[in-house]
Amino acid sequence: MARALAQALQAGYDAAPNPRVGCVLATPDGHVIGEGHTQRVGGPHAEIMALRAAQAAGHATAGATAYVTLEPCAHHGRTGPCCDALAVAGIARVVAALPDPNPRVAGQGLARLAAAGVQVHVGPGAQEAFEINIGFFSRMVRGLPWLRLKVAASLDGTTALANGASQWITGEAARADGHAWRARSNAVLTGVGTVLQDDPRLDVRLADTARQPALVIVDSRLQTPLSARLWQVPHRAVHLYTADTDTRRHAPYLARGASVTALPSPAGKVDLPALLRDLAARHEVNELHAEAGHKLNGSLLREGLVDECLLYLAPRLLGPGAGLAAIGPFESLEQALPLAFHTIDRVGDDLRLIARPPGRAAFMP
Repeated sequence: MARALAQALQAGYDAAPNPRVGCVLATPDGHVIGEGHTQRVGGPHAEIMALRAAQAAGHATAGATAYVTLEPCAHHGRTGPCCDALAVAGIARVVAALPDPNPRVAGQGLARLAAAGVQVHVGPGAQEAFEINIGFFSRMVRGLPWLRLKVAASLDGTTALANGASQWITGEAARADGHAWRARSNAVLTGVGTVLQDDPRLDVRLADTARQPALVIVDSRLQTPLSARLWQVPHRAVHLYTADTDTRRHAPYLARGASVTALPSPAGKVDLPALLRDLAARHEVNELHAEAGHKLNGSLLREGLVDECLLYLAPRLLGPGAGLAAIGPFESLEQALPLAFHTIDRVGDDLRLIARPPGRAAFMP
């Protein structure tokens, strides 16, 4: 299963909106005869890749065990059911890390394998497999993408100087790591304030990927300049969410190939919970990577929409300036937004902290 999990990680940036899955085929004495991982959407799933690898090497699959990081699918989507392919190949035993949360599968793959006489065992590697596909589980179980809020700050929590200067607080290694997290996501979320102040591209340049995640802009009054650098990224989907319902003002953005969705809140801002639901349902976003200013960060945190904080801390003190998020001021410590550290790592000269609201990943099976 450890080898199958390593295969799942190789699915990397290309599997979405499908889950990242790895599969290893082994003989009863433990000899690996085939392995593979999920290909780009519309391509073969991990089980098919492993079966093809075994066939190409001249190995018989009858009587083998399939170790797979997620329950084999049981439905006809862009590809055929993997559970049937394993049974036809004579696989004697399937060890799956987790059941598939997709309602079109949800145990049916394992049930069909058992009905075909295949031994089924579920559980090994479950936590690791869940983390690899936490966004997929989030979309299937909660109807929401997994929202990761990325911030780079000094040790005293400053994200930009009072004059707006912020490039670069962290080092090259941290910036490259941040791009890898961008690449892992299905979409990058930002606010129009960041667009107007920094004119960023918000694309992936420091990680090897053939796919650029979509860009999602929260722009209540449609102030995004048509001359902004973000439009220079080829083959990238751009989704604007606004409170402006005047379709005449949508037209210039539609002409640039963007989608424009009006989701006004009672306060005249963009309805952020509705935005997340729409990204999951209509655009199949599993993981949403937010890189925004302290105002939008604060709104996301206050509304309880942040699932994970990805925080890079540089070993320097910058004094007064912009903070991580516009929350508070609080009158008591009990009003603080609680977080629990998930991982703490050193990346170059900086620290990378991942923290989550307590119990946020409780939807794991």
